[in-house]
Amino acid sequence: MLLALSGAYVFALDQQDPKKEASHGNTAILIEPAFTINPARTAVLIMDYENDIVGMLPVDIRGPLMEKASMILKEARQAKIQIIYVVVRFREGYPEVSPQNKLFSVLKQSGRFVEGTPGAEIDSRVAPQPGDILVTKRRVGAFSTTDLETILRAKNINRLVLLGISTSGVVLSTVRWAADMDYSLAVVSDGCADLDPEVNRVLMDKVFPRQATVITSSEFLQAVSTKDLK
Repeated sequence: MLLALSGAYVFALDQQDPKKEASHGNTAILIEPAFTINPARTAVLIMDYENDIVGMLPVDIRGPLMEKASMILKEARQAKIQIIYVVVRFREGYPEVSPQNKLFSVLKQSGRFVEGTPGAEIDSRVAPQPGDILVTKRRVGAFSTTDLETILRAKNINRLVLLGISTSGVVLSTVRWAADMDYSLAVVSDGCADLDPEVNRVLMDKVFPRQATVITSSEFLQAVSTKDLK
């Protein structure tokens, strides 16, 4: 069943034919394969939506971002899609941070993201619910230093829908790692944000499409809500 058409991509809940070419007069038109959502084998990863990180975003970006993320989580839960929260947190004293790590050495000096502190908690507007899974990382990407891969394999999940802050941080690192492990990926463009709008644009328009399908929250919502999911 075809559910939505956006540009070159068709979003559906059922399996579609692989990529093929259709002829239009004397011109061959490349038809992209449909991005499908099988709830039993899909997970939504919402990454680094923590108070201190959300608070760094401009207000005009923060409000719409949280609204879209909240709607995605609500519909995903109704569709019985597994939701996995990924957060960055450290023990008191930052024993996980090497002085050789340029990024996290600076973070250590800031005193942020210590386990149990308010700034490291997930924003209440997208708070976890019973049945959701929490994964704690000590580095940038969702896979490095975590048991995320073990969880995904145990649940037989092969398709990931990504939301995260920032686009050039956790989202980029996770896309690269997951693509190398042959996961099917979708990045929700308006479920991600970056302090540098131009970097965000380049990643969404030019980098991510090489390894993932870039979709909007509206396209995700239409895909999961158009069909009655069991």
